[in-house]
Amino acid sequence: MLQPPPTPTRPRRTAAAPCFAAGPGLLPVRAGRAGPPSVPPPSKKTPGWRESLRRYAAHVRRHPVRSLLRWAVFLVFLDIFRYLALPPVIPLMAWDPGETAMMALRREAFTEAHPGKTWRPRQQWMPLERISPWLRQAVVASEDDRFYTHHGFDLELLWQAALRNWKKGRLSAGASTITQQLAKNLWFSPERSLLRKIKEAIMTARLELWLDKDRILELYLNVVEWGQGIFGAEAAARHYFGKPAAALNKREAAQLAVMLPAPLKRSPRSPLVQRLSSRLMRRMY
Repeated sequence: MLQPPPTPTRPRRTAAAPCFAAGPGLLPVRAGRAGPPSVPPPSKKTPGWRESLRRYAAHVRRHPVRSLLRWAVFLVFLDIFRYLALPPVIPLMAWDPGETAMMALRREAFTEAHPGKTWRPRQQWMPLERISPWLRQAVVASEDDRFYTHHGFDLELLWQAALRNWKKGRLSAGASTITQQLAKNLWFSPERSLLRKIKEAIMTARLELWLDKDRILELYLNVVEWGQGIFGAEAAARHYFGKPAAALNKREAAQLAVMLPAPLKRSPRSPLVQRLSSRLMRRMY
């Protein structure tokens, strides 16, 4: 009986043995087609400061107006935000300020109007407890009747003033608190501008943060203007009534308080001050 021929078996394919480079201690190199040699990417060279300046100068030449506006905005913001740290407020907790911005402004105006003459302002610092309680009450009632309850800004008055200014199309109405007026007297000019208002608001917040209400009122009553070259309650009381600020009565205190919105135009004996002080006295207790 014939048997089928045996099926030929295919020889098993074995993995190629690694080839070794000649020489002892070398790692094996697998046989096969070698790939292209890897080339490191070119390093991106950072331009130096000279090249950066050259590029920026070229940009300014191409866009002069845009570059000028950017620098203007940057300088405005820098001028505003420096008030977050300067001038210092913490020393006012214990030290009395010297010449204020308002005093400097009046001194410059006097020097221009009277060349060769020396400006001699009248001011005598007094602690709050040596200023008449009638004057303290009159100033708060007249200038800022919510002084002891707000945190530097009377939001209700601010909203009313904003509506009036919107209708008129200019900054005509104000709603300054005693703290805001103190900031203006200490560091700013009386000009009406949005930029000054922003700076004043920053300093107002810092005054409220570091000083208590009595200290703020004490500072205000000692630096506020009460006439030509007259600053502070003590100088005003001696100039207008011939007595210290501690001895002011209710009527005299009311007369001084209603002078504050226009101290260079009003005097205690004027009919307007007499009428306004009578109204104020009815609000005092």
